[in-house]
Amino acid sequence: MSSEPVLGLFEGVGIELEYMIVDAQSLDVKPIADRLLFEEGGVRENEIERDGFAWSNELALHVIEMKTNGPAPGCAGLAAGFAGEVARMNARLAGHGARLLPSGMHPWMAPDREFEIWPHGNRSIYEAFHRIFDCTGHGWANLQSAHLNLPFADDEEFGRLHAAARALLPLLPALSASSPYREGRHPGTLDTRLDVYRQNARRVPSVAGAVVPEPVFTRREYEALLEKIYADLAPHDREGVLRHEWVNSRGAIARFDRMAIEIRVLDVQECPQADLAIAAFVSRVLARLCGSERAVQARLRALGTDALAAILRETIAKGERARIGDRSYLEALGLGGSPRSAGELWRELLERHVVEEASLAEHLPALEILIEEGPLARRLLERLGPEPATVDLHAAYHELAECLAAGRLFRAAG
Repeated sequence: MSSEPVLGLFEGVGIELEYMIVDAQSLDVKPIADRLLFEEGGVRENEIERDGFAWSNELALHVIEMKTNGPAPGCAGLAAGFAGEVARMNARLAGHGARLLPSGMHPWMAPDREFEIWPHGNRSIYEAFHRIFDCTGHGWANLQSAHLNLPFADDEEFGRLHAAARALLPLLPALSASSPYREGRHPGTLDTRLDVYRQNARRVPSVAGAVVPEPVFTRREYEALLEKIYADLAPHDREGVLRHEWVNSRGAIARFDRMAIEIRVLDVQECPQADLAIAAFVSRVLARLCGSERAVQARLRALGTDALAAILRETIAKGERARIGDRSYLEALGLGGSPRSAGELWRELLERHVVEEASLAEHLPALEILIEEGPLARRLLERLGPEPATVDLHAAYHELAECLAAGRLFRAAG
């Protein structure tokens, strides 16, 4: 999201969606993102602009990102726009015998053999990450996310939005998990992308922390946290290549360069219709949590990082079936009551904030599938089981590629 003009809470939204480029037949990763960008833009660039959208590279050469070109007024209509960008990319890739593949992780990629790092432009950033953390593992080389950027105008709005985002963050995998397979089998976690992501910076633990952000609610407090990360990185990054606010790898980070909080824990879905439905739903719940009532803010800000991180680990492992019983947490979200599943909590939030809201009507069909059948990872497991036959796994992911191209959701029953 651009920093001009400065927008207030929920006056705009920025969406970023990452996809794999794969061989059209085998679905093996195909590291040609640079060729795609060159053919579309005519020059060797890290990013090209296309009216209201932009395309850009990522660390891995087989991953491409499409995003809103600056803030959009809201989520309405964006799914159709992203679908148009998918069609444009797929048309370009067809000449290379390739296509886009969705979901949070490639289900059989072996990154130690197949990973290729972005070799152009801002490659010094990626080379620094690779030198410090070794990017040949799944936690760097094999993961695709959807980023939701929400603006704030000043310190007071930052504090409210950051309090709400860190509170809701542990529930998000129960809605968006789409990565149940790693190297051909289910490793036991529903959101495998987040499981490998939260461990990828072990060499400098402060880079990712507990993934759930610490309770900091002013720019000064936040910048003190960044200085701690920079200091811990300094022995490994003497040139200061990574000394930027984006090096913070928590699940929600402040981007003061564009006056927005970027939520990073969402797996990318099977089609933009599902991604935008989740983004609109999450934005609506966050807007309610950002209400100005002091008691609401006090409850949110009192939530401890360790307790939130424990809930996040449960939803990473079990998705919508994770049991949520922390009374303080439930009360802070305005839900209260007895322990229940994360899926039941999302159902309550849907009925309370979405069902009667006319502006969210376009997203309701997708959300009903997500709530009734579970996140994409659950639907894939219901279809394939924990150790699928190779032929079945390939068939299901060919169907996911078709879901992306056609703009439809994947169903467990086929």
